[in-house]
Amino acid sequence: MTGAAAVRTVAVLGTGHMGSAMSRALAAGGFDLVLYNRTLERCEPLAAELGARVLPTAAEAVAAADVAISMVADEPAVEALYRGQSGVLEGLSAGKIVADSSTVPPSVVLGLADDVHARGAEILDAPVSGSTALASTGGLTIMVGGDEAALQRARPVFDALAKRVFHLGALGNGAAMKLAVNTLIFGLNQAVAEGLVIAERAGIDRSLAYDVLAASAAGAPYVEYKRKAFLNPEGTPPAFSIALAEKDLNLITAFAKRLEVPVPQAHVNRDVLREAMAEGRAGADFADVAVHLRRG
Repeated sequence: MTGAAAVRTVAVLGTGHMGSAMSRALAAGGFDLVLYNRTLERCEPLAAELGARVLPTAAEAVAAADVAISMVADEPAVEALYRGQSGVLEGLSAGKIVADSSTVPPSVVLGLADDVHARGAEILDAPVSGSTALASTGGLTIMVGGDEAALQRARPVFDALAKRVFHLGALGNGAAMKLAVNTLIFGLNQAVAEGLVIAERAGIDRSLAYDVLAASAAGAPYVEYKRKAFLNPEGTPPAFSIALAEKDLNLITAFAKRLEVPVPQAHVNRDVLREAMAEGRAGADFADVAVHLRRG
């Protein structure tokens, strides 16, 4: 790979909840930021907050940056971002690095690799784990697949975003690990909801019951950072919607089927989310499965 100069400019492609939070961490890390979002006006307030530039196309944003990070909702969004008119592929040139942090199957980044490499650039899959609050303060975990040299060049960018960066080997392994991690997260989310509602029905104060769950052997970081969403669902803005969680569980069950791994709990977790969606809660935070269970 040519062009081993230090990374100065980072493009963030997709400024939803997580993309915006990651942008804040990158700005705090001293990088010059370029922002692109399909709906441009949605990233203009963020650009004003961070002193970043907004560019009208993904191609222009990538061309202006040393490293570009894409964080969009799903596989069609990634394909449109990279292959669409004035997309990422059009802006690539020798020495550039693109890292896709979207939650998508490994096949997505593998399908882009040849076209990226044909332009002299490198691609990494680099999905993340952690809340938007952790993202904005550089506290994520990043799971990377792809070329070691490309990772080392992009490492200062990842270090600004994460406390832990794992290189998992070949391209696509980061995406695979993300689906494995989310399998655990969705199982824990369902378990917390069930345990909390059981305690409430038994007459225990919701906040006190949550304190005990968080202090128990199952008190993972997730339990603590979802505290507000579970305790005050009506007053806490959604961080990750039920609809997106259901989408991820579709990816997990399909990937597991391909690998011939039975995942009965993932199927149950998806069924519960679908029940909540049928109640009109698709846009609510996925911790709202507890609200659904209270009504059951």
